[in-house]
Amino acid sequence: MITAKTYIVGIYVRLSKDDERAGESVSIENQKLLLTKYVEEQGWELKEIFTDDGYSGTNFNRPAFQRMLQDAKDKRINLILVKDLSRLGRNYIEVGKLTDETLPELGCRFIALNDSVDTFAGDNDMMVYRNLFNEFYSRDTSKKVRTVKKACAESGKYLGTYAPYGYKKSPDNKHKLIVDEELAPVIKRVFTLRCQGKGFRAIASILNEDRVPSPKEVYYQRKGGENTSSNGLWNEVTLQKIIRNEVYIGHMVQGKTGTVSYKTHKIIGKPEEEWIRVENTHEPLIDSETWNTVCAIDEKKYKPRKTTGNGTNMFVGLLKCADCGSSMRFHVEKGTRKNGSPFNYNSFMCGNYARSGKHACTVHTIYESVLAELVLEDIRTKAQLVACDEQRVIDQILKTKNKQSIAYLATYKRELKASEARLVELENIVRSLYEDRVKGNIPDAMFKSLMPKYEQERIDKTESIKILRDKVASSERQWDDVSVWATVIQKYIALEALESKILLELIDKIEVFEARKIDGKRICDVRIYYRFVGDISQAVQDVEARYGKAI
Repeated sequence: MITAKTYIVGIYVRLSKDDERAGESVSIENQKLLLTKYVEEQGWELKEIFTDDGYSGTNFNRPAFQRMLQDAKDKRINLILVKDLSRLGRNYIEVGKLTDETLPELGCRFIALNDSVDTFAGDNDMMVYRNLFNEFYSRDTSKKVRTVKKACAESGKYLGTYAPYGYKKSPDNKHKLIVDEELAPVIKRVFTLRCQGKGFRAIASILNEDRVPSPKEVYYQRKGGENTSSNGLWNEVTLQKIIRNEVYIGHMVQGKTGTVSYKTHKIIGKPEEEWIRVENTHEPLIDSETWNTVCAIDEKKYKPRKTTGNGTNMFVGLLKCADCGSSMRFHVEKGTRKNGSPFNYNSFMCGNYARSGKHACTVHTIYESVLAELVLEDIRTKAQLVACDEQRVIDQILKTKNKQSIAYLATYKRELKASEARLVELENIVRSLYEDRVKGNIPDAMFKSLMPKYEQERIDKTESIKILRDKVASSERQWDDVSVWATVIQKYIALEALESKILLELIDKIEVFEARKIDGKRICDVRIYYRFVGDISQAVQDVEARYGKAI
């Protein structure tokens, strides 16, 4: 039973990775030595030393810390002793609540020795400011760590704990990826199967049937341990992550996740515009042509559909109704010839019409053979135009797509530079306001008046910077996209027959219009949207007029 004059002490010591830079003065052993000596000098009883080694002060879910609080609640200790307030924590709200409310309600005294804080004395006005400065320290440290990591990522250094499947870390540089000769063929096989139209489940089945070790299985094999956390088989999720990872074309994309703030360590996904992408940082396992084909399949969630023959219909997933926008549905018309033999006509019709009839849309029927002929001819024509005068085609597409892009780009860049400079100013102003308030240089009323204004401007400026960066990136991408398209399509100048892989590499979508009759003939128009450039039919009309006879 604890009497009023008996103190049974729980010493609390903590060290985080950031604290280690401060040197021996905050080491676990130094804290223990200082505090146990103080307990002996006071003639108190030491119940236990609670130690959290490697835990951040912003995180209060520390095992030893929580166990100590429970002991205080259970009356096993009635005094908590720490070296300084920062050992208890670096969140001034949580620490203040703990020292001002929780511990007094439990009848537990608290002493921060080096900060001269003692809740028994009652005069602890400076504790509020010390708590606030401790939080500023944590915030500043977090900012510095993020800055260093960002700089490393921007320089193309790999920051992951484990190398991606198919690679390994260089023995000379842990931030450099080199090819894992044993696993690289597996990655190439996965991409090849995906190019062939295989679904993720089908690829997983093939790899599992061939007893190809999965990433998790490889990890345990090389660690010399047994995989007890899963069945060690390939699955759809793992394959999706591999297929979408630019690391396999030699690019490093990092910073996809982060924490909500320096006070909470909950991991959240970042928007794509905040990712850090550095190209050509290591040897690729997949060529750009294969990557583009797989991306096309992945973007459209391409699902091959069987025809009445033995193949896979190459147009499924690409066709859209020009009027309602729904996907076109594959359809087989069955008939009988005069000699009694059956025959099939493969065609496509509007998906809305197929599901709901003429009240939803019109039929928009087009035969597969006609569609293939139209698309093949358009690809060859565009390829020949580029071969005749590539620069004129590129210039005309750029001119049509965005006539004002050059003038706007300069404006966007000027606005972006000014906004980024102002954001830095605002962050410095907010920091100075906090410091002036703590030091008593400005009254609370003025602080409360100024802070909302600057904080709102900071939020607005951050949002405008994101928009301006998107506009600049979009304008700068125009030229690259058209150049890529021009290079790719020239490969098919003498194309004789369409294949699924070719369509997925070249075409984003095809719109089918309702058929009409002209002079008794059924005419069905299509509009082809090429990857990287979209619909360029109007843009290249003058080039077609100039070189039409030649091609």
